Amino acid sequence: MDQTSGAPSPDDERGTPAVPPLEPLERTALEVERHVAAAGWDAPPRVFALVRTAEAVAVDPSLADVLPTDVVAEAVGDPDHLTSVEQEDLPASDGLEELLARIGWPPAVAGAAVVVERVVVPPSVELPGDPAEALAVVEAHPDRREVRIAVAVLRDGTTGSAVRQRADDDDLRVVVGEDLVPGLSAALRATLADG
Repeated sequence: MDQTSGAPSPDDERGTPAVPPLEPLERTALEVERHVAAAGWDAPPRVFALVRTAEAVAVDPSLADVLPTDVVAEAVGDPDHLTSVEQEDLPASDGLEELLARIGWPPAVAGAAVVVERVVVPPSVELPGDPAEALAVVEAHPDRREVRIAVAVLRDGTTGSAVRQRADDDDLRVVVGEDLVPGLSAALRATLADG
């Protein structure tokens, strides 16, 4: 399992920029997006469970040996500190919507995150109702942009999101906000409904 932390960090020896002051779930979305960005573009969707770090370490103390020391230390003083755990071997699906519809989380999971790449056009562009026609319009539009979207949600509905443009691929240029992609947030939130 690949693990990343939603904790803020100063610039590290690899030159990774520090995370700006953000709401906790916005910070988590940004950290997950940066983790995925390290592998480059043209990747399939990636899904993460969000667990409360202190609770996870209490249940399985060996996690304290796997997580960075500063993350464990921060989690001791912050019961809401989150650690993201990438889900490997996702079920086969015909698209992100179908994939999310097939996912459910146990009660120990506090939230979930997803990272996906999309091609977007300005909101002023009217798209046809037919999906194939809409895709053709998007692909042909001169103002289309490739983006990577990260959305994180908690069971209480709290949401954070981050969006990176491929044409402006820089950690410092990622747009972060509470709910930048409401449709994706709602689909991800639905995976937590029965837990």
